[in-house]
Amino acid sequence: MDKQKKMRTILYHSIVILFGAVMLYPVLWMFASSFKPHTEIFQQAASLIPSSFNWDNYSVGWAGFGRVGFDQIFANSLFVSTLNIVGALFSSSLVAFGFARLEFRFKKTLFACLIGTLMLPMQVTLIPQYILFNELGWVNTYLPLIVPAFVGGVPFFIFLMVQFIRGVPKELDEAALIDGCSTFGIFWRIILPLCKPVLVTVTIFAFMWSWDDFFGALIYLNDPGLYTVALGLASFLDSQGASSWGPLLAMSTLSLLPQFIIFLFFQKYLVQGIATTGLK
Repeated sequence: MDKQKKMRTILYHSIVILFGAVMLYPVLWMFASSFKPHTEIFQQAASLIPSSFNWDNYSVGWAGFGRVGFDQIFANSLFVSTLNIVGALFSSSLVAFGFARLEFRFKKTLFACLIGTLMLPMQVTLIPQYILFNELGWVNTYLPLIVPAFVGGVPFFIFLMVQFIRGVPKELDEAALIDGCSTFGIFWRIILPLCKPVLVTVTIFAFMWSWDDFFGALIYLNDPGLYTVALGLASFLDSQGASSWGPLLAMSTLSLLPQFIIFLFFQKYLVQGIATTGLK
């Protein structure tokens, strides 16, 4: 039995390593190709070892295009992503606390509408949102990319936090009320500190979705000086066939670093937040 168990363990880990290698290969290829000369990127596409390390791809890519350097583009994305995180944490936690702990009219109906929006394709609301933001004069500004996060613009975050807060014993609320704590005091002093795992989960997802958002930036941003990373990377592509693949891969590699760093430091809370969501 011990021998069979050992063989199963070896087989299991071999399969996991194989699938892991398949999943990581595109990232490793992108990193290796960012150092390759332009002519070598596709001529030796399968190779992960460049014949020579071409650092010019990084210098050319960092210089950006026209008058806009990639340092400004990274700063733009960092600004938008940071405000999206703040807005998501602020609005999602407050709305989730209301659904999970407070009693009010049409609570079940509104929560059902919230769940319904999770299944609503973004394309359905795209045109009405654009008309609204255009009438407000927000097109070609960051407001359409930031303001929705402050008004509960991501129903998934609200749902995630509702399920987590429901797992917090209500006896803590009752004890706080006896001690004279207000409703907002219960939220601020009791619920919010206990929601650390799910708050970190929301932070990671909000950052990743905002940092990678191409569609929203493409629709609302026209000035190259306002471009985010996703639009900046797309600017290296030319429909006429003169794409700068080396600088594109170099800047793509750099654009992944913030996501890797955040996930590396907060993966424990991410797994904990998802695993405990909805558990009593």
